[in-house]
Amino acid sequence: MKYFGLQSQIWRNNTNSVLILVMFPIVFFVLTWLFFFFLSFNSEVHRTLSQVNQSFLMTLPFIILGVTIWFIIAWFSHSAMINAATDSKPLARNDNKRVYNLVENLCIATGMTTPKINIIDDDSLNAFASGISLKTFSISLSKGIIEKLNDEELEAVIAHELTHIRNRDVRILIISIIFVGIFAFISQAIFRGVQFGSLGRGKKNGGAGIIIALILALVGLLISSLFRFALSRKREYLADAGSAEITHRPLALASALRKISVDPTIEAVKRKDIAQMFIENPQVAEKKSSFSLNSLFATHPPISKRIQLLEQF
Repeated sequence: MKYFGLQSQIWRNNTNSVLILVMFPIVFFVLTWLFFFFLSFNSEVHRTLSQVNQSFLMTLPFIILGVTIWFIIAWFSHSAMINAATDSKPLARNDNKRVYNLVENLCIATGMTTPKINIIDDDSLNAFASGISLKTFSISLSKGIIEKLNDEELEAVIAHELTHIRNRDVRILIISIIFVGIFAFISQAIFRGVQFGSLGRGKKNGGAGIIIALILALVGLLISSLFRFALSRKREYLADAGSAEITHRPLALASALRKISVDPTIEAVKRKDIAQMFIENPQVAEKKSSFSLNSLFATHPPISKRIQLLEQF
């Protein structure tokens, strides 16, 4: 597999990402309709398809309102959430002029506004980009990646993160995280309701409704998680290509990825949705195989495959 035609690769990855992104609301609405459809079989009077559709349409405005409120809260609180989850702090220019020079030179070359620069006080090697607007765009680098990479390698990593910002990848990933969070919240709410006996009590068909809702919520969580992981992997390939395009040194990024693969673990990161934003998974090393189910749940493509593609650039 080669990066034949960078623009073709970018177009294909962007197209696939949009298709995956569109699938999130489709899955959500389909599973909601299926809830009313399966529930109709447990009613004393069997409901027709038109009645099922009517129940779905009556519920739809409340679903859209709830999802919208969820989106607004998550959208405007994401920066604080990410910084808290990664223990990322602002890096002052006087503390590391080398990093600022590399970031600013790349931004000048690409015509980008210089993002905020943060540091993670961890000796492991990792980095990530975050933000959804000029005011919130930022690049976070671990102490280890700054100290252990040479200028060309660090420049390639920074270019990778700038590509995420330029391609609005963070915005896309946040949307995917929000949808997964909705299904996770629904599943957890049902579990807690069953655990404390607040669901289905005093309702003849309550038990069946709970089981149907729980199964569909878990199915939605599984499907949306698979979409999120696939989306994350595709954006990493695209950011690698973007770094090679900006720096004209794909081998520098390949070398950086080799060093990162030795120790990417950031102790502060405990959540998998945050882990997917890094250049490599900062949690316990994932077992990545192209021929196993583990690869479907991987937040990142195998580094060996990324390096192979960069070496063929």
